[in-house]
Amino acid sequence: MLKNYSFEKTAVQTFDEHTTLAMKTENMQVFYGSNHAMHDASLAFPKNQITALIGASGSGKSTYLRSLNRMNDTIATVTGKIWYHGVDINQPNVNIYEIRRHIGMVFQRPNPFAKSIRENIIYALRATGVKNKKVLDERVEQSLQGAALWDEVKDSLDKSALALSGGQQQRLCIARSLAMSPDVLLLDEPCSALDPISTVKVEETLLELQKKYTIIIVTHNMQQAARISSQCAFFHLGHVMEYSPTTTMFSTPQIQVTQDYVSGSFG
Repeated sequence: MLKNYSFEKTAVQTFDEHTTLAMKTENMQVFYGSNHAMHDASLAFPKNQITALIGASGSGKSTYLRSLNRMNDTIATVTGKIWYHGVDINQPNVNIYEIRRHIGMVFQRPNPFAKSIRENIIYALRATGVKNKKVLDERVEQSLQGAALWDEVKDSLDKSALALSGGQQQRLCIARSLAMSPDVLLLDEPCSALDPISTVKVEETLLELQKKYTIIIVTHNMQQAARISSQCAFFHLGHVMEYSPTTTMFSTPQIQVTQDYVSGSFG
């Protein structure tokens, strides 16, 4: 039986004036009809760092993540502010397709298009008006290199992406997002369907990518959060309970519910 934890939260982490933020939310609320799924979520994400969102199933972390690039628009009501480059992108007059070019998304299960590896990368670029073959070829190579996949597929770019292994498909999906030159990458449990070797490859890729991108990742795997993230936010029943440097979260959590979760005695 689930313990009855109070919703007394610890103070969430703040950043000094010298820290460049990629984006932040203020008092974000998410409603699925009458279900209040996310409460007062105020988080800030430092540029060129990996932030992990952890918590049990149903805690609200994926709901929060998907709201950051307006993926919940058609299924939920999202209130509060979502700041990106000084603009509240949670406003009705914002072009959500343009937002998604800058804030990319990689989902839990690899979802490559049933097209060639090359076409997976250039499909969206063509849709946005990029036609020059040289530019497209350069973007294919750059994106696949960024996702640590180029050396594995450079001689088979015209083969079906569906022939790749699960781990390669997930890195292709990362490359597909990189092709649009985003600032921020959102990843919703990108390794949950992968074997340990593929997981290591994806984690190594993300650690390299943070040099150029800001990464926000939802993960159930606390070891993964500890390995790759600089900041960690713990979600519980739609509330952000604690937000701190990852080393602090796992060594000296400030409240009992976080302590129980990271120690494995939650529930």
